[in-house]
Amino acid sequence: MRTLLTVALLSAGLVQAGEDAVELKDAPGRALVEANCVACHSLDYIQMNSPFLDRKGWEGSVNKMIKVMGAPVKEEDARAIVEYLSSAYGK
Repeated sequence: MRTLLTVALLSAGLVQAGEDAVELKDAPGRALVEANCVACHSLDYIQMNSPFLDRKGWEGSVNKMIKVMGAPVKEEDARAIVEYLSSAYGK
């Protein structure tokens, strides 16, 4: 079903190619975020949620991705990802 929807959107021209890539802030942990988070979603998610999330919010979001959504992120990487997100994108 998902494949059919993707084909339909592409055929209708609703999905745009060549969108500008999101450039994350340069700080320790950035590479882990880029390597782990894009496996499931766009990096736009980080910038869209940054006005709302403090350290506890980012921690909850990362834990949800791992425990609820099944993201295969190592525990030590999760800590570094939370540190990066809260320091670079926390409110």
